[in-house]
Amino acid sequence: MKEVAIQVEHLSHYYGQHRSLKDINLQVYRNEILGIIGPAKSGKSTFLSCLNRLNDLIPGSRVEGRIVIDGQDIYGPRVDVVALRRKLGIVFATPVPLPMSIYENVVYGVRLLGKNNRRELDQIVEESLEKAGLWGEVKDRLHTSALKLSGGQQQRLCIARVLALKPHYILLDEPTSGLDPISTMKIEDSLRALKANYTIILVTNNTKQAARVTDRTAFFLMGELIEINETPIIFTRPRDKRTEDYLEGRFG
Repeated sequence: MKEVAIQVEHLSHYYGQHRSLKDINLQVYRNEILGIIGPAKSGKSTFLSCLNRLNDLIPGSRVEGRIVIDGQDIYGPRVDVVALRRKLGIVFATPVPLPMSIYENVVYGVRLLGKNNRRELDQIVEESLEKAGLWGEVKDRLHTSALKLSGGQQQRLCIARVLALKPHYILLDEPTSGLDPISTMKIEDSLRALKANYTIILVTNNTKQAARVTDRTAFFLMGELIEINETPIIFTRPRDKRTEDYLEGRFG
């Protein structure tokens, strides 16, 4: 029986009076890749920001319902939000390398936690870059500027920076949207490998990507969860006509 890592119960999200998520109910299983697909403004990115409470930073943002992660209601009064965000690392569509070396990019967050032992940092850098599928390409130039990397390499560096903080979950918001096919393939290969140790939620506008790399797929439309199921079923036998129409390109 699959272990439930995240339980979302009757989640609604509001920006002021606008309801951007409408009574979402779903489970995320341990060590799966859950894909979230749907047209623009369906609430996909908002859902991710609710999971690690980045939505708290937006004025007028509020939630109703519950999100339980590893048995804890993350909107409860005793939640350490900083620790929560470290636990659920997020990678955005546009890579944002810091204007410093590749090495210092990876250890930036680790240093903020007070870790400065060189041997330990060296190990973290190698392990994180290896997991992100970038170590072989940059191991001989760790002290050159991260800004000299290609777009695909920068995105994998951002993944490594998240991994350095030892999260339990990886949230990805269209991480390959601006990348070429080869860079996209490398990131997808990394995600398949990472699934052994992490639970991953992948928001993507690329339905073919969802079909390739996810275990289950959820279809969002106008703030609603239309359906969620194993990925092969969603793509071949969707229950809802709206899902079928979206997948066949009739809208979106």
